[in-house]
Amino acid sequence: MTHPSFPMDLHQVEVPPPQSFFNSLKYSLKETFFPDDPLRQFKNKPPSKKFMLALQYFFPIFQWAPKYTFHFFKSDLIAGITIASLAIPQGISYAKLANLPPILGLYSSFIPPLIYAMMGSSRDLAVGTVAVGSLLMGSMLSSEVNPNEDPNLYLHLAFTATLFAGVFQAALGLFRLGLIVDFLSHATIVGFMGGAATVVCLQQLKSILGLVHFTHGADIISVMRSVFSQTHEWRWESAVLGFVFIFFLLITRYFSKKRPRYFWVSAMAPLTSVILGSLFVYFTHAEKHGVEVIGELKKGLNPPSLTNLVFVSPYMSTAVKTGMVVGIISLAEGIAVGRSFAMYKNYNIDGNKEMIAIGTMNIVGSFTSCYLTTGPFSRSAVNYNAGCKTAASNIIMSIAVMLTLLFLTPLFHYTPLVVLSAIIVSAMLGLIDYEAAIHLFKIDKFDFVVCMSAYFGVVFGSVEIGLVIAIAISVLRVLLFIARPRTFVLGNIPNSMIYRNVEHYPNAKRVPGILILEIDAPIYFANASYLRERITRWIDEEEDRLKATGETSLQYVIIYMSAVGNIDTSGISMLEEVKKITERRELQLVLVNPVSEVMKKLNKSKFQNHLGEKWIYLTVEEAVVACNFNLRASKMNPKKEESEGWNSV
Repeated sequence: MTHPSFPMDLHQVEVPPPQSFFNSLKYSLKETFFPDDPLRQFKNKPPSKKFMLALQYFFPIFQWAPKYTFHFFKSDLIAGITIASLAIPQGISYAKLANLPPILGLYSSFIPPLIYAMMGSSRDLAVGTVAVGSLLMGSMLSSEVNPNEDPNLYLHLAFTATLFAGVFQAALGLFRLGLIVDFLSHATIVGFMGGAATVVCLQQLKSILGLVHFTHGADIISVMRSVFSQTHEWRWESAVLGFVFIFFLLITRYFSKKRPRYFWVSAMAPLTSVILGSLFVYFTHAEKHGVEVIGELKKGLNPPSLTNLVFVSPYMSTAVKTGMVVGIISLAEGIAVGRSFAMYKNYNIDGNKEMIAIGTMNIVGSFTSCYLTTGPFSRSAVNYNAGCKTAASNIIMSIAVMLTLLFLTPLFHYTPLVVLSAIIVSAMLGLIDYEAAIHLFKIDKFDFVVCMSAYFGVVFGSVEIGLVIAIAISVLRVLLFIARPRTFVLGNIPNSMIYRNVEHYPNAKRVPGILILEIDAPIYFANASYLRERITRWIDEEEDRLKATGETSLQYVIIYMSAVGNIDTSGISMLEEVKKITERRELQLVLVNPVSEVMKKLNKSKFQNHLGEKWIYLTVEEAVVACNFNLRASKMNPKKEESEGWNSV
């Protein structure tokens, strides 16, 4: 008996042309570390042009400075002065948060912005100290050295930690390892920042209540115990002053948020608070009634600190650990902030160049009495709203801080610490992004769990514990995605040749006698065993369903592999086992659209030959047509023991 004519022309899945190991390795490394192809601009250029492009790559100032105009200068001047008015009080406040002398906050707002202006690729990032980084550095270093008992050693450790943070950051950029920062997911950062902000706010109760003795612990239980065990030492004068300035700062921020044209009101509020608080203390002598003041700030520019770096045991290990942790956190914050504002202005920033720039400014900063700096959101938002055009706004800010260091530091003598605490609290409340947490809950419950784990880990444990918990859960999720990939049963959309997930499209019809499965991830050693068991279970469930409904018995198992980007030897062994399982059940295994990398390995492993080229198809449509053809042919010729593939037609 003759077979019916085959209904359509079929396309064979090709094995990709052979490629040398060197070329394959080169391609893999390029895709892993150079997805943006930074060397593209150097092609077919003379040596002099290549040198200039290299100079512009590492120092973007040579790219925008020749095009700089007076119009840009006017905008950057206003923006620079505005962010300086915020940077000066914030710098002093955040230095206290890190248990460091207040003057270091001003030092850190002078040198690092100059470095970033030359090397940074963001037009909007305003560089300076950050609250979370300050808190993290303070908590990690104070666990090793008490800042009150040995302030010099603590200070030198802070410089050393800043050096290692900078080296680590710059190395990540130079070796194109920014993917490490990607493990800090959005959910992790939201929870971590919120938890750190909560802890920072709680720790400000020391200055707001005028307490002298306070816990060194950062968790909420230690802080609350310390606060309520000293109710007899609370100073109402300090508390009233603190809450008045917190209210003032929050009102100005609310006003500027509602009326963006008046952004400068919120930006000027911290400096205004410092001036008003200093005048109040000066004329009322409040320092004699429990209101602590900053005291004398040393005039002059940054002294060198290269000789103060600590490279001896056991302190060096603490500095390295602290530097790596705060370096990662500050990188994540700085790059995220830079990318956010770049998106608003429709330009791109290079994450690896940003790492080199931030790392270099921290290395240089550690040599010039600065501690950890990055691009904080609050200062960058003010810079953006003030209309900055280039990174020159950082230079203007740096000059303003320099003039303050040279001539104005004595004016901060009477600045009450409670005002600095009020500035910190008002800034930190903006980092508790409850709206983002609610959004995460609505969109992805697992991300919400990650966020809350980070938050409660920081609040009830420590900053380090919260960070470790959040990263561990995020990595666990990645491993679950790899180890437990999704598999779907595909059905035919009526009146079409389209095949889709039957759970997603309830109207999709299963093809009689054929089970079509889709694997939605690469096949590796981590998921090979799971996929073998899951495919076997799909076959069992399909056979049970067919027996219950009395439909045509199962004859073919089609695996759609378009989403399988790669496969290793364990994955190939899994396919071989699945082939044996289907053979024992008198079923035929069929593969659809293995991508080039997968096809190459199937060919080298001889699995392609064992399966037979006639059972590898380009599309699900072609595979179904071929299987149906063979089903009809076997019915017309029941003595035929093995159905024939399309090559025999």
